[in-house]
Amino acid sequence: MPRSLYWPYKISGFCQITTLGAHLWLAHGKLYALASWQLFNAGRQLLMPIPLVANPVYSYPFPAQHRFPMEKFALLQDYVASQGWLVNNPFYRPGKASLALLELAHCPNYLRRFIHNQQSAAEIKAMGLPWSEELVRRTLISPNGTLLTALLALEKGVACHLAGGTHHAHANFASGFCILNDLAVAALALIKQRKVKRVLIFDCDVHQGDGTARILEHNPAIFTCSIHCAENFPSEKAQSNLDIALPRGTQTPAYLRALRTTLEQAIRLSQPDIVLYDAGVDIYAGDPLGHFAISEEGIFARDLFVLNTCKSLGIPVATVIGGGYDDNRQALAARHGLIIKAAISVFSSLGAHP
Repeated sequence: MPRSLYWPYKISGFCQITTLGAHLWLAHGKLYALASWQLFNAGRQLLMPIPLVANPVYSYPFPAQHRFPMEKFALLQDYVASQGWLVNNPFYRPGKASLALLELAHCPNYLRRFIHNQQSAAEIKAMGLPWSEELVRRTLISPNGTLLTALLALEKGVACHLAGGTHHAHANFASGFCILNDLAVAALALIKQRKVKRVLIFDCDVHQGDGTARILEHNPAIFTCSIHCAENFPSEKAQSNLDIALPRGTQTPAYLRALRTTLEQAIRLSQPDIVLYDAGVDIYAGDPLGHFAISEEGIFARDLFVLNTCKSLGIPVATVIGGGYDDNRQALAARHGLIIKAAISVFSSLGAHP
């Protein structure tokens, strides 16, 4: 990837100030302090940096009453800073994706109509988001963020995108808050660029990744796997290479049992060179769009299992945050932070545990 698309160790929306033995991180206008002993302990624990991919434009002024929590991306970046995870883990800032990259998964006419606000009223309703220049700007960056995350994972073993997972986006239309399918774009780019021969998309969002499945259904190099709620959006399911549809009200023990057998089966069938992992947190018991009954401890156990499995098999893993719609935005950001906490726990040299 050209160097112009990202800047290693550039802090996206953050600056570091060091004074009098304390480290201050400025993130979105807020200061987060780390005392010297915290910095020392974090430095001892986090010897293997976990690349984190983010961009400040992922959040922008958005109607507060809207069902989609657009501010969660900025809140997640703030949360990462507040936890002290920036001490040893760099932010990488992705740039705008080229049309040639996006056209690997999307119809050129659809891209043109979205970018220039030429969609029909019915298309905008299906998209679920009000069109704006800010929406276009962040939408054209996010797929590049997931691709950058995948490239970093191939180099480092793991990388985390603080966005992504827009798996309802189809080749020629938007759906369910998803406009461009970052998972499909990244997977197709990795194959086209000959970075890998086989990709596994392991989707644990509570909703089926119907757009991903349909875009990639005829590509034997990319294996799609979705563990989701059977009675949930979308009403008309696609056919992934492997679908596990669990009933409403599924609780943590049953979910984790299904997760273990499904991941093992998906890896055996796909023999992947990389896993793109959608760590959606809308499986949480309190999520208004979820219909599962999974605890936060269960979400963390899920993430630990996926990452530990990939690490033990030597398979690089790139994570995206997927869905999460809690009205308590701060709690939602912390929930999305569980995948980063899990990555630090599994991949840091000393196995730092939260």
